[in-house]
Amino acid sequence: MTKKMSISTSKTSLVLFLCQIISALDVPLDSKLLEELSQPPTITQQSPKDYIVDPRENIVIQCEAKGKPPPSFSWTRNGTHFDIDKDAQVTMKPNSGTLVINIMNGGKAEAYEGVYQCTARNERGAAISNNIVVRPSRSPLWTKEKLEPNHVREGDSLVLHCRPPVGLPPPIIFWMDNAFQRLPQSERVSQGLNGDLYFSNVQPEDTREDYICYARFNHTQTIQQKQPISVKVFSMDSLNDTIAANLSDTDIFGAKPVTERQPVLLTPTGSTSTKVELRGNVLLLECIAAGLPTPVIRWIKEGGELPANRTFFENFKKTLKIIDVSEADSGNYKCIARNALGSVHHVISVTVKAAPYWITAPRNLVLSPGEDGTLICRANGNPKPSISWLANGVPIAIAPEDPSRKVDGDTIIFSHVQERSSAVYQCNASNEYGYLLANAFVNVLAEPPRILTPANKLYQVIADSPALLDCAYFGSPKPEIEWFKGVKGSILRGNEYVFHDNGTLEIPVAQKNNAGTYTCVARNELGKIQNEVQLEIKDPTMIIKQPEYKVIQRYGQVSFECIIKHDSTLLPTVTWLKDNDELPDDERFLVGKDNLTIMNVTDKDDGTYTCIVNTTLDSVSASAVLTVVAAPPTPAIIYARPNPPFDLELTGQLERSIDLSWLPGDENNSPITSFVIEFEDALHEPGVWRYQTEVPGSQTTAQLKLSPYVNYAFRVIAVNRIGRSQPSEPSEQYLTKSASPDENPANVQGIGSEPDNLVITWEPLKGFQSNGPGLQYKVSWRQKDVDDEWTSVIVANVSKYIVSGTPTFVPYEVKVQALNDLGYAPEPSEVIGHSGEDLPMVAPGNVQVHVINSTLAKVHWDPVPLKSVRGHLQGYKVYYWKVQSLSRRSRRHVEKKILTFRGNKTFGMLPGLEPYSSYKLNVRVVNGKGEGPASPDKVFKTPEGVPSSPSFLKITNPTLDSLTLEWGSPTHPNGVLTSYTLKFQPINNTHELGPLVEIRIPANESSLILKNLNYSTRYKFYFNAQTSVGSGSQITEEAVTIMDEAGILRPAVGAGKVQPLYPRIRNITTAAAETYANISWEYEGPDHANFYVEYGVAGSKEDWKKEIVNGSRSFFVLKGLTPGTAYKVRVGAEGLSGFRSSEDVFETGPAMASRQVDIATQGWFIGLMCAVALLILILLIVCFIRRNKGGKYPVKEKEDAHADPEIQPMKEDDGTFGEYSDAEDHKPLKKGSRTPSDRTVKKEDSDDSLVDYGEGVNGQFNEDGSFIGQYSGKKEKEPAEGNESSEAPSPVNAMNSFV
Repeated sequence: MTKKMSISTSKTSLVLFLCQIISALDVPLDSKLLEELSQPPTITQQSPKDYIVDPRENIVIQCEAKGKPPPSFSWTRNGTHFDIDKDAQVTMKPNSGTLVINIMNGGKAEAYEGVYQCTARNERGAAISNNIVVRPSRSPLWTKEKLEPNHVREGDSLVLHCRPPVGLPPPIIFWMDNAFQRLPQSERVSQGLNGDLYFSNVQPEDTREDYICYARFNHTQTIQQKQPISVKVFSMDSLNDTIAANLSDTDIFGAKPVTERQPVLLTPTGSTSTKVELRGNVLLLECIAAGLPTPVIRWIKEGGELPANRTFFENFKKTLKIIDVSEADSGNYKCIARNALGSVHHVISVTVKAAPYWITAPRNLVLSPGEDGTLICRANGNPKPSISWLANGVPIAIAPEDPSRKVDGDTIIFSHVQERSSAVYQCNASNEYGYLLANAFVNVLAEPPRILTPANKLYQVIADSPALLDCAYFGSPKPEIEWFKGVKGSILRGNEYVFHDNGTLEIPVAQKNNAGTYTCVARNELGKIQNEVQLEIKDPTMIIKQPEYKVIQRYGQVSFECIIKHDSTLLPTVTWLKDNDELPDDERFLVGKDNLTIMNVTDKDDGTYTCIVNTTLDSVSASAVLTVVAAPPTPAIIYARPNPPFDLELTGQLERSIDLSWLPGDENNSPITSFVIEFEDALHEPGVWRYQTEVPGSQTTAQLKLSPYVNYAFRVIAVNRIGRSQPSEPSEQYLTKSASPDENPANVQGIGSEPDNLVITWEPLKGFQSNGPGLQYKVSWRQKDVDDEWTSVIVANVSKYIVSGTPTFVPYEVKVQALNDLGYAPEPSEVIGHSGEDLPMVAPGNVQVHVINSTLAKVHWDPVPLKSVRGHLQGYKVYYWKVQSLSRRSRRHVEKKILTFRGNKTFGMLPGLEPYSSYKLNVRVVNGKGEGPASPDKVFKTPEGVPSSPSFLKITNPTLDSLTLEWGSPTHPNGVLTSYTLKFQPINNTHELGPLVEIRIPANESSLILKNLNYSTRYKFYFNAQTSVGSGSQITEEAVTIMDEAGILRPAVGAGKVQPLYPRIRNITTAAAETYANISWEYEGPDHANFYVEYGVAGSKEDWKKEIVNGSRSFFVLKGLTPGTAYKVRVGAEGLSGFRSSEDVFETGPAMASRQVDIATQGWFIGLMCAVALLILILLIVCFIRRNKGGKYPVKEKEDAHADPEIQPMKEDDGTFGEYSDAEDHKPLKKGSRTPSDRTVKKEDSDDSLVDYGEGVNGQFNEDGSFIGQYSGKKEKEPAEGNESSEAPSPVNAMNSFV
């Protein structure tokens, strides 16, 4: 058996190559060769196993195959021969096995349901297709059913069943309304996998009569509709109204309000269920819950994590979707539905089975007579599939015997095959979930060698580049390939050449002497053939004079040179670029054979110019910078880089040194500071110049150190303050003698990349360091501290060697020595390396935790044995996580934290722990490969700590002598709360603090009413919580008790100089005219307050407009108002954040018709106004005289005198002036002087009325804010029509009237 496998392996290249030849669709090959090779049939195209067809169209069952000679086709139906010639509806395509069943001309698809199988046969065997099950698609109608309306109470759950008809394939379900619009879905309303529509809780907006379920059958492109379903949701308010309307007053009955409910699963039912899914399919798990508020769904996998990158949540997380499932996805999946009232869960036990899938599918086998081979068919599945073999479509047990064939389970072994052994074998792997069928042929061919590479093909390469000479071949048995140089040359061998398996000959570094004719010979036991190819070695292309850096004055002319040297047989092309782009399309740029000239240079010509030389085999380039400067107004000294040195001469030639001398070029007005000497190694790196040394500018000779086996040429560059000169012309060449290497490779390392290997790397020597031809490396290694001999290999042209089969992570001594054809370099130093690491095997033991305080713990562990680390010990990782808070007793999402302790440390501190909590931790050792196993989880608990501050402190319901305090418990109690502490003290207007009072409050309280406080006094409160450990941080607030109802401040007992600080603006009064309004108010609070007035259109959402009041006045005039408009107004004090009065509403008077006409410029109007003004002035003088004398005057006379409509109220009916009455007179007010109780001027009042004030005062604000009016103090009842007398009021009464 071993021998046969070895023989088969030796023919692997032949098998792979011929498989490519036979697969003509993939690899284009010589057509003549393909015509001559025989091939058993191969199925190339077939219909799917489960083939669902449209019953309205012709049925096409595909079966295509290839082979040589072309195969013939036959079919079976339901296991028996299907004679297509006897059925007029069935035809087979020419040169094909594809069947066409004519349905569109009278055939019925149902008559052709069945299981079909195709056979393709030629003289070398028979291949068969899969069993193709043909079924016509079905899209049945919905069954008739009587759908009752759904009457459901608000907040209850509801399921609308779809129950679609069973189709083939199953339909796609969706819900729409009568307008063909999809019904909106959400966390509350969603469609299940079975098509039903689930309501976690119904709302009044769910009421509708057109819930319609649609089933779409994609195969036939049809849609079936279910009858509309009606849903009526009764809200609690409407239900209570209905009950109340039907019951008497004595009945006590009512629907309960909508109550919240904890979650209940609508699907699946029960607490557990099972699910079986096939490997590679999509796993869909669903949980839909009812409840109010709407529950939120969460998924977990018990004992594991949900697979990353393959897990998706759909349908508002009600559906868990895992794609491409495997056996590892089996397990218990838990869905948890949760709302504010509780939770419910369901566990779905998932089992992943598997239809058969390939581990190793049989592959076509091409053998020559007498060879051995095997066909392997390995498949897996759950349950394990059974393997059966067929030969040419017949079970192998009853197939014709073949003495070269032996069946061994999933393997067929062939020994000493002959041409008659050619056949097609079928492997069938099946279990209860499906089957796999694969065809693989055994093709026995006896073919003499053929060479497919054209004869006398010409290869051209540049010297010192790799040369690849092709020799594509074919033959059976696989030919052996040999290369010769010349027709009668000897066979090529040695490290100078590389022989590839596909017949290609590689010359890594082609030299001139490698040119010539090469012969490829292919031979096997059936014959021999040879082919000649030609190799030409071309000289490399070089730029021998590169473009130079130029500084040119504006509007001048500049030229760049690019002189090249190339192989005479190659045609070069020269391209110029500017800043890596094409030259500008400008006639000023002239491109010559070996130069670029720019005429009339401008500033935009500044940049980098590159000369690129291309041939068919290579490419070189060189660049130079052009700097454009302004022309100097007067001639000036030109400073430039020096001219290059010249006349280089070599003297004093020795093996390891030589003397170089030169003459310096012109300094160009800047002294030469130094000379840079460069060398070229024409043997190893032609055309590449490297730095040799640098000497002072006063020196023109230098002694240079040399290396063996280098063909030296030198050049010199002069340097001054401006820059570097162009290099000098090269010196003559000097070839040093060869010698053994002087040095060994540097940076030798031994590091394993896998647990069973050692990778030895080094930095290879450069060409001139080789000191001679045939550079190689001797790589040696041995296991350290083991009495073992050095193992060595000699390699070339590499910088890495992999030692396989090493023990895991053991030290090795490594050294790398250079050698060439003349000998070895000095003995290298040894380097200690290690074979590859593997993951640690042992977890740290004896893990102990010492809790230091409520937020800090110290963890100890025993170190693992170093042998078990199996790598470089990098340290230990401590994984720790909070399990739960002991005060809340609630679990939360586990967030693991990791601390890494470097080196062999066996303890560490765990900071930042939460007090009064339960934690778990484990420890793992870490090496360069990764982490080892975790230690058993260690549980520890942190003690109590001080709590955080209370979550909030609110002070409400201020009265004269009490305040109500409400607070929230600390967000982090950090233990069991024992009590709260409240401290408070008064604050006066100079922010001085009064005596501090402290109160201890039980921990179960959340509010407190403080009584016996001083009225109108500010207090500062300090509040914190306590555990048994101590007090937490405090929260502070300030509040003020209110004044008494009369607005008069009572002195607080023992308050001393503490003044009430409670500010207050009240009694807002408005007197509105057509386009302006007078606003007045009363203020109580600190002195020197600055007021502002805010106003806006009533009912509008626009921002308030703000007007600043000058000084500390308590009145203001709003101007520019719109006539007939309702306004809102409020007053605030600057500096008192958020302090404003309550809002007041007033309305301006409508615009008068007379104001529609512009008469301001009329002469008669101006004269009239002057007369009126003069009359008013006289009346005012008389008024003041009579008032000072204590006299009386009738109000009616003054009304007659004031003809200005801006300041006189008018009656709505006749336009006469209104009359005024004392506030104490209980007679009804006349229509023109009516004032509403809320002291605002309404629209039904006179358009420009005066406001009646209490305390016997009638007055009006003029437009400038001044107060004019008449005051009457009623002493006795006067007649209704009489005029009231006036007297001067006290200032206090006057101010009190501004309400």
